[in-house]
Amino acid sequence: MRIIDPHVHVWQNDPAFPWAPETTNPPKEDRTPEALQELMDANGVEKTVLVQVIHYRWDNSYAAHVSEVYPDKFVGVCRVNPLDSRAAEHLNFWVEEHGFQGVRLSPGADASGDWFLEDRMDPIFRRAESLHVPLLLLTRPSRLPDLAARLEKFPELDVVIDHMADCNPKDEVGIGQLLDLARFPRVYVKISHTWGISEEPYPWKDTHDLVQRVFQAYGPERIMWSTDWPVCLSHATYAQTLSAVRDEMKFFNQEDLKWVLGKTALKLWSFGKGLQKP
Repeated sequence: MRIIDPHVHVWQNDPAFPWAPETTNPPKEDRTPEALQELMDANGVEKTVLVQVIHYRWDNSYAAHVSEVYPDKFVGVCRVNPLDSRAAEHLNFWVEEHGFQGVRLSPGADASGDWFLEDRMDPIFRRAESLHVPLLLLTRPSRLPDLAARLEKFPELDVVIDHMADCNPKDEVGIGQLLDLARFPRVYVKISHTWGISEEPYPWKDTHDLVQRVFQAYGPERIMWSTDWPVCLSHATYAQTLSAVRDEMKFFNQEDLKWVLGKTALKLWSFGKGLQKP
């Protein structure tokens, strides 16, 4: 079956791609596309979605560069500053000029994320909808009802909930908020970060019931695995993030796995549209 990883981050200490001014403690170790491709090849992963890493903030140039150099392997999801009045224009620039296929927003669950409630979000949502690119949301479950209220206005927008909103497997309220979004047919969920919400070692079996409930609510065609490499490395190897889903979650049959490991991602992202560079 085709295996597509819809969520990784790459970066490189390179003055040609400077860190954002807000990044006061940048990572010392590079996480390059070449190192990533070695892991992909070793694990049978065909293609990967690069999600803009926060160290660069709103300058998506490095992810654009990588996607253009390796167009058959990578596509990018950009970030725009949600507090900027021109955020929708910036999204248009990164999509139209650099081939990005999505945008990520990260509203906090506390008051610091209340900008997500403001009307200034509508132009970003509307522009993503008109550009036919998915909007990725990194947040916690308590913010999901705010998303539901907004989605009523954007029925043609694809939305991806990253990492099951890091919902605790014991948080029934949060689980309910996550499952409630299944009523929107264009909402998808990445069933990743089981390694981060588990209290057990690999294969993190105390999270499998949560994943199964998400699977039952959304179906295989609206959920997808991901590595979240290299963030995963504090808890799991690249290979373990894949084998935990493919080999250990016994409630998936082979047809389900075709969707969860690849076909769902390929509904949202296409590859090979970049400009090959030497």
